[in-house]
Amino acid sequence: MTLATPIPIYLVTETELTQDHPDSQPWAAATGFKGAPNSSCLVPGENGTLAKVLVGKPDPVDTWTLGLLPKALPPQTYTLADSWSPALATQLWLGWRLGEYSFSEYKRQPAAPVAQLVPPTGANHAYVAHTVAATTLVRNLITTPAGDMGPAQLEAAAQALADTHSANLTVICGDALLKQNYPMIHGVGRACAQPPRLLDLTWGNPEAPKVTLVGKGVCFDTGGLDVKPAAGMKLMKKDMGGAANVLGLAEMIMGLQLPVHLRVLIPAVENSISSQAIHPLDVLPSRRGLTVEVGNTDAEGRLILADALWEAVCEEPEPQLVIDFATLTGAARIALGTELPACFSNRPAIADKLLACGLAVDDPLWQLPLHQPYRAMLDSSVADLSNISSNAYGGSITAALFLQEFTRPEIPWVHIDLMAWNLRSLPGRPEGGEAMGIRAVFELIKQTVAAIPEQI
Repeated sequence: MTLATPIPIYLVTETELTQDHPDSQPWAAATGFKGAPNSSCLVPGENGTLAKVLVGKPDPVDTWTLGLLPKALPPQTYTLADSWSPALATQLWLGWRLGEYSFSEYKRQPAAPVAQLVPPTGANHAYVAHTVAATTLVRNLITTPAGDMGPAQLEAAAQALADTHSANLTVICGDALLKQNYPMIHGVGRACAQPPRLLDLTWGNPEAPKVTLVGKGVCFDTGGLDVKPAAGMKLMKKDMGGAANVLGLAEMIMGLQLPVHLRVLIPAVENSISSQAIHPLDVLPSRRGLTVEVGNTDAEGRLILADALWEAVCEEPEPQLVIDFATLTGAARIALGTELPACFSNRPAIADKLLACGLAVDDPLWQLPLHQPYRAMLDSSVADLSNISSNAYGGSITAALFLQEFTRPEIPWVHIDLMAWNLRSLPGRPEGGEAMGIRAVFELIKQTVAAIPEQI
């Protein structure tokens, strides 16, 4: 059997269309193709065949240039006709592969077949494979309904990842959290039929530089006794998006064998409503020893992260970098929209490096300040601090300042407040659960902790 010859794809501007493809101009004119980004033109050949595909070339060419094509083109095999640098070849192939994704677990009909791209010359196969695997894992975990993705199922996903990469996973579950001094994780999760737990994954050479990731794993958030309205609760299956993203990032780190000692901490809970739920104005002890007044039970993510963060910064030997991911505040979404995660850090140079890494791999973040004068807004008259601010302004900053109380100034720390969900479909990024910031953070870890300077 003779395999069909791949159909060539050419990236063109309007000028290049005129200069380099004069034979295709009549067809392009007939179809209205002018080389605009995110547009394409299928040029017919003889006997009803497809001769080539013209694709609008953006300036600059980026990861998402080909992201629409897997589902827009006929499900055949294609190849890039132009030559690209290894970095751009990798980004173009990655964007194509991410554009192939569909979540069809609950559909009667399987997902429609998609177009396939021959790996471009020079592309980094391992990077693309593990980044696609990581992003698929993140998207699937977040998009899965909460009825099928509680703390136990999140633990199972972490165990499967650990098994794949010969990592070790330990779990502290239920009342054992109290015995081992994780009282806020227990307090938030105790109202759910599935008991709360702390997932602790470790991998790599213990003598290597250490990096610790912490992910908010609220598998569903009713708001607790400060119950959310229906509209606010609808998307709360995504409130474990921080946990999903650190598992995806761990897939990249382990799969690509970064020379680091990795630890991943995920407090996995459901913020449910029952007679066991914490009350507004309850005072909880914490792993650090500080007492926390629960000003609002819907500000639960920072409570479970606090216990996990204190564990992260107190481990021996100390990590060189601690990074947490959390779907933490609506305030960050008001400030930056849903597609741009906010980041905070106690090290300005690390924040600057992270932003640069994000721009380099088309995975941007934006820094917000740890504005210390706002810390007074977290004061409580009955406890060491409150989990909410005394006013409604600057909510993402005051949430980050709360978390900072459970870090240590001598240990570099980055906090990422993300949406973890696409409200609209974009090239390579369909509506639904999404990996946000993990490619940027991978580059940061690779270049700063693992000391590998090269880009992808």
